[in-house]
Order: sequence, then structure tokens, then C-alpha cells
Amino acid sequence: MDNRLEAREFLASRRAKITPEQAGLTVFGGNRRVPGLRREEVAMLAGVSVDYYTRLERGNLGGVSDSVLEALVRALQLDEAERDHLFDLARVANASSRAKPRAVRQRVRPSVQFMLDAITGAPAFVRNGRMDILATNRLGAALYSQLYTDPVRPANHSRFIFLDPRARDFYPDWNLAANNNVAILRTESGRNPYDKGLADLVGELSMRSDEFRTRWAAHNVRRHYSGNKKFHHPVVGDLELLYEAMELAEDPGLTLTVYPAEPGSKSEESLRLLASWAATERIEDLARATAGE
Repeated sequence: MDNRLEAREFLASRRAKITPEQAGLTVFGGNRRVPGLRREEVAMLAGVSVDYYTRLERGNLGGVSDSVLEALVRALQLDEAERDHLFDLARVANASSRAKPRAVRQRVRPSVQFMLDAITGAPAFVRNGRMDILATNRLGAALYSQLYTDPVRPANHSRFIFLDPRARDFYPDWNLAANNNVAILRTESGRNPYDKGLADLVGELSMRSDEFRTRWAAHNVRRHYSGNKKFHHPVVGDLELLYEAMELAEDPGLTLTVYPAEPGSKSEESLRLLASWAATERIEDLARATAGE
């Protein structure tokens, strides 16, 4: 990924989203050539010169201080995910040219798999930043069983959402799932721009999916640590599950996600049915036998 291009397009896209009224500015006359704030307006709100802000928006974040970044956060009204993304872009720009790219572990440690196996009442899996599923428990394999029919390994959420027509049935709100997925990939691209696997995935999806390409160009980012999700599983039907995602401290770049159901809910009963089906179909064995590096 090109860090300068990422920084330039991210800042320009955030500036375009803020109107003068939202920023508390008085507008005189109705002839504005930009949809959001002008560069000079952002510079004024951030307390920097127009020339300096112009340099930043051209993608040159080298040497920028945390205090200036925080001023931009306030001026552009960035949320927490956007703030983190801006700081990630600046961190990469300020890193030594000889700094080695962060290596993301791709093989899950046995103790992590033991932990997954110990979670028997909820789907659980470990993924990396480019949305590859690297390890799963029985219910996780059953929930995402359709992903494993794709011969490409490791199984990947993004490829399923944008390249498999069944995803539109699996996710009742497909647009929400697609938006969130791309925002997670965009967040990862700022955090780890030297990930060749991520660049290859983005390139493939951009070529094969107009839906992906449009969303990627929006430069939206998000945090994805807790909430709820809805699925329509081909065997057990509708599921509404909570989710909690936790980064593995000993394995930078890997995230453990667990999908519990509300106790006593219909979805809890459906998860029990799903576990019975998985045991019969040996879905878990399929997932493990075909796990990627």
C-alpha cells in the first residue's frame, strides 16, 4: 500500500464529509466549489497554516507531531476508529525506511486451539487483519460452513461476502456486512501497509467486485470489538448473536472472536441444533484439514 496516497485520500475524504455548518463556521454566499470544508477552513480549525495543512493533505505526514494530529482529529470531527487510522498512517510515515514490516503470525499456537475447543456453547474463531479464518471451534466451523466450499485457502470473510452469491442470503443485512468488512480491511491497511497478502486480496476484490471497489474508495474505517450480528444459516435458519473480539497479546495481528447467544433465546437453541449438525457432517474436520498457512 502507498502510505502517501492513503494519507492524501483519507484526509481529503474526511474533509469532504464535514460541512461548514457542522464545523460551526459562518458561510457567506452560496458558491462553494467543494462539498465539505475548504483546506483553509480545516487549517484555521486545526490552528495550522494553510501551507502546512496542504502539505499534510498531499500525503506528507513525516515529522507531524501528536498535537497537530489531535488538532486535525478535532477539526475533522474524526471518531475513534478514524483517529486511530490517522495515527497509524503517521506512524508508518515516520518509521525508519529500514524498519522491517510487521510479521503477522499465520499459524495458530496449539494452546490457542485448545482454548477454542474449550468453548463449546458459542462459535469462536481466530482471524488475521485481512479477514482470513486461521482456526475455529466446532460451532465456528458450522456457522461459516459455506466459506469452506471455496477451494481458496485460508477461508476468507471478504472473499465470501463479495464473491459468493450465497452471502446475500447468509447476511440478512448484506450492505451492513459489506460496509463493515471493507472498513476493517481499510483499517488494517493503515496499520500494516506492507502486508502483501492484504494488497493482493484488495487487488483481486477490486478487479472482481464493483461493490467492493466502490466501498474501498470511500476510505471508511471502523473498530470491530463488540456488538451483535444477524445471520441466516442454511441449516438452522435465523440467528441473532452477540460478539466480542479480543486481540491475542502473544500473537500480534491475530484476533479471537466469540459469538454467544442471549441465554434462553431462540438463537441459543439454534446453536445447539447447529452443534448437532456439525458433529454429523464433520464440518470441523473439513475446516481444520484445509486451514491455510
